[in-house]
Amino acid sequence: MAVISARGLRKAYGDTVALDGVDLDVAAGTVLGLLGPNGAGKTTAVRVLTTLLRPDAGEATVAGVDVTGDPHGVRRQIGLAGQYAAVDENLTGRENLRMVGRLYHLGRDPARARADELLEQFALTDAADRLVRTYSGGMRRRLDLAASLVANPPVLFLDEPTTGLDPRSRLALWDLIESLVDAGTTVLLTTQYLEEADRLADRIAVIDQGRVIAEGTSDQLKDRVGGAVVEARVAPDDEARARDALEALGTGACHRTEDGHLTVPANGTTDVAAAARGLEGAGIDAIELGLRRPTLDDVFLALTGRAAAEVSVPPSRNGEGPDAAAESGEAALHGTAVGPHHAGTGDGGPDGSNGRGA
Repeated sequence: MAVISARGLRKAYGDTVALDGVDLDVAAGTVLGLLGPNGAGKTTAVRVLTTLLRPDAGEATVAGVDVTGDPHGVRRQIGLAGQYAAVDENLTGRENLRMVGRLYHLGRDPARARADELLEQFALTDAADRLVRTYSGGMRRRLDLAASLVANPPVLFLDEPTTGLDPRSRLALWDLIESLVDAGTTVLLTTQYLEEADRLADRIAVIDQGRVIAEGTSDQLKDRVGGAVVEARVAPDDEARARDALEALGTGACHRTEDGHLTVPANGTTDVAAAARGLEGAGIDAIELGLRRPTLDDVFLALTGRAAAEVSVPPSRNGEGPDAAAESGEAALHGTAVGPHHAGTGDGGPDGSNGRGA
């Protein structure tokens, strides 16, 4: 049974269509990775599913609760960590978690106990009484994720949780997310990084221009672009002849990446040797030559005919559009009446109360 389910979700801002009939299913205790470039519709989908935005059409349920029919019921079932750490930098880490606990009406002692438990789980005990403004980016992101788990939600939405983190912090956060899933949490994760989806997601939905254009496991998506590619870098003056030599392998068309590499699909490691012979026969000395697994650009190139880096976000007009929605959504997430990690719209706490005086 799907814990998160969406059918035909549509959302537009004036002439800009952010979601164009999105269907999604996430099974219990699994991770669905929503993969796509900036402006593809990932964040809009998350905001609809977490009740921050109302869809123009379609229907969705989270933990069996209708997103538009019972938004307060949905909010009691979910945690949300957005693209930017929504923590109060003028409070300590411990104070942030206790505050969220009180907003969830846990009571003073249970809120304190839960804060201590999460600080230990997320390796923040030593920094618990430091002001958050002294935290590194990775520490803030861990605290943000911890705050989204104060009420032990069975469903967790993570909107590009590792964007901007250094590799070490990213790996540490991946370990934490995996431990949550092992404990039974259902996760919808948005990301621009294929390696992140590859590591964390049981299934991946590729979204582009508001539509899901492919879905499957990581291996299934990679197979759609030929599994592996031969990649070569040559001198600029040699590129035209190198393209001809690589296409002579007969495995597919040669493409030039954003960083100046030439790539062709590969059927196996023997294609690297064949490429080396072809380039040598054309009188070309390759600066680099090797075999690699597909990247996000390879997947998008195969599915859409263009690299992910070529996709741009349409500008918002008169306060409308994805950017404006993001700003209003972030304001709701930061609102004191709602709490920094409650997916509310400013109209109350997680249980529908005013969120004050706990």
